[in-house]
Amino acid sequence: MARSRNVWGIDIGKCGLKALRCSLSSQQGKLVAETFDYIEYPMLLTQPEADPTELIRDALEEFLRRNDTAGDTIAVSVPGQSGLSKFIKLPPVEASKIPDIVTYEARQQIPFPLEQVVWSWQRLEGGIEESGFVIDAEIALFAMKRDQVTKAIEPFKEADIEIDLLQLSPVSLANVVMFDQLPKASEIDPEAPPASIVLASMGVDTTDLVITNGLKIWQRTMPIGGNNFTRALVQGMRMTFAKAEKLKRNAARADDPKKVFQTLRPVFNEFASELQRSLNYFTGQDRTAKIGQVLLVGNAAKLRGLSDFLAKQLQLEVHRLREFKSLEGELVLKAPVFRENQLGFSTVYGLCLQGLGVSGIRTNLLPSDVTLDRLIQSKKPWAVAAMLGLLVAALINFFGIYIAWSSYSENLFADAFTQVDSVVGKSSQIQSSLQQVQAEELEILDTQQRLSQISDRRFQSLDLIRAIESMIPRDEPDKTDTPLRDAIQAEKAETTDEATALPVIPVSINYDELHINSLDCQYFEDLSTWFEPLEEDWKRTVARDQFETNDAAEKTPDTDAEGQSNTQAEVDTQAEVDTESEADTESNEPLIEPEESDPEAPTGEGWVVQLVGHHFHNEDYHAPFEGRTYLRTTLIESLLGERGAIVTVTAGPMAGEKVLPKEIGVGFPAIIESSPIENYWLSTAVDSVGDDGMGMGPSRGPTRGPSGELLEEGLELKKYDFIIQFVWQPKTPGAVQINSNGENGDDY
Repeated sequence: MARSRNVWGIDIGKCGLKALRCSLSSQQGKLVAETFDYIEYPMLLTQPEADPTELIRDALEEFLRRNDTAGDTIAVSVPGQSGLSKFIKLPPVEASKIPDIVTYEARQQIPFPLEQVVWSWQRLEGGIEESGFVIDAEIALFAMKRDQVTKAIEPFKEADIEIDLLQLSPVSLANVVMFDQLPKASEIDPEAPPASIVLASMGVDTTDLVITNGLKIWQRTMPIGGNNFTRALVQGMRMTFAKAEKLKRNAARADDPKKVFQTLRPVFNEFASELQRSLNYFTGQDRTAKIGQVLLVGNAAKLRGLSDFLAKQLQLEVHRLREFKSLEGELVLKAPVFRENQLGFSTVYGLCLQGLGVSGIRTNLLPSDVTLDRLIQSKKPWAVAAMLGLLVAALINFFGIYIAWSSYSENLFADAFTQVDSVVGKSSQIQSSLQQVQAEELEILDTQQRLSQISDRRFQSLDLIRAIESMIPRDEPDKTDTPLRDAIQAEKAETTDEATALPVIPVSINYDELHINSLDCQYFEDLSTWFEPLEEDWKRTVARDQFETNDAAEKTPDTDAEGQSNTQAEVDTQAEVDTESEADTESNEPLIEPEESDPEAPTGEGWVVQLVGHHFHNEDYHAPFEGRTYLRTTLIESLLGERGAIVTVTAGPMAGEKVLPKEIGVGFPAIIESSPIENYWLSTAVDSVGDDGMGMGPSRGPTRGPSGELLEEGLELKKYDFIIQFVWQPKTPGAVQINSNGENGDDY
């Protein structure tokens, strides 16, 4: 590899070889031009009679005769159309994952298998990186087919020139703009970047277009070059290609310059249109981009009138790049040959920038196997010496092992081997016996634990029944429903006269009771199979804000004439209920606060208990505590443990103590079925028996005679039916479970 601090930038163009040797200046941000060379071919490489291989070989031989490249870094460019350039904006991603994403993008963007190409990438300046996370990052991806790379470096290999850097010409031009014409990327504000500079490098057949503002890069190759102007002169003025090329370079000194420019005008228009189309596409891709100026480079850009014509057509500043602001070295810069061909030295200047490590883009398309072969070649003497040393060491080690092995005799260790085998056999027997004893011990402990818990488990079912009974609200036996008696009396006064009125019979109706019709249970090996279809019912059951709305929907509207006058009574009753609820809330503090870490779904085996019942706590003066709300504020809150410690433990370490229902295994209550509030008729006649055996049935109104007299006593009530299911996984509070390994587990 190169050892000096000098870099040769070499560009093999279609009309000549351009080379520039540079080094770093003592002044920061500057380069010094040490020497240069420009070798023009006898004819263009694109002419039919030209032999490109021979012309390039002759030019390289001439270059080596004139210059000494020993110990210098060699950077070579290839045309832009020979490779692929992609600039990809990444989504927000961790910085450590960028290489994986780039590899994925390379497989998507490169139209060849990655094994057939040489590719390289680099993250551009800009974007935000914080705590290892990158936002708005942009990646530059470059690739060339391996056969194109081999073809590009073959002339240098034949000339014994070792290449250290292979780069696309547009990338070298982008480095020139970013280093020579724009502020450093670290000094650019991403929110307010400078205007983009357009650099158009006009070659023989194509024009490389590079647009950059120092942070973002856009590149395209236009299929228009210097040959298009030459061919226009050949066709328009009927002359040979060589004469047309000469006339193009000296158009201002032609016999009829006006005719020459008129002949070239269609090509001027075509070039301007193609350039305008490219700029429109770029601004369409980046709406925030602004074009500052257009710089022309390449020998074809020396054509008279081209820059003025483009400026007029594009309405932009268009200039030839005649000065490299960061390049020093008067011997080179003031040389007549360099000044005459300075527009063609932009690419080699960019190669020198990258070779000296001061460029913005630092990718290298030189195959790694070439670099590896060169490294191996340089290290061959040391490698041979190292291999000889390893061989000698291996021989010494081998002889040492052989001597030790030859001194070994199996008969000397026969007794020791026999004793070892005997000890190993006894150890295996002892370990087997120990494992058997441990297994028996665990089985005995498990049996002991189960037997010790039998006495406690026999009370679990009783605890459950007692708990359910204690959680069901009940009226006192001697409590008489005064509003009911008053309602009966009022109805009698309105519908009958005193002569025909039947005597009013005081009736005691337990409004504050829940009547349980049946209790049933079913065993489940996996309670989740029961819970999954009822999960929504459970969520609606435990949600407090669901019941007032549901009751309004379930309640049967009162459609009789008397119901229209109950509005004020309902308001007064509601105020009384609210007052009583506040008083009850202040006085009934829970004894035990429920835990917030309860499971969200039951798991494992257990029982599902079902309660079927009804209640009459549904009169208008009961609002809003009626229907589902009354059920929620009584039995459901008790099952959830929101009303305090309501279960008294019968057996076990905590016998006699009050615990929450979940401590005995109760949980996950769900109202799985509830009927709308229906009107039921309660007959007070002794011989009147309704549908439910209590003198009650669906509302049919009182029985009257032909003249309207009342034939039976009774009252129309409002009944609400419900079905509740909850989980019961029997537990004895405070008891300790013995695991299968004999260790103490968690409390039940």
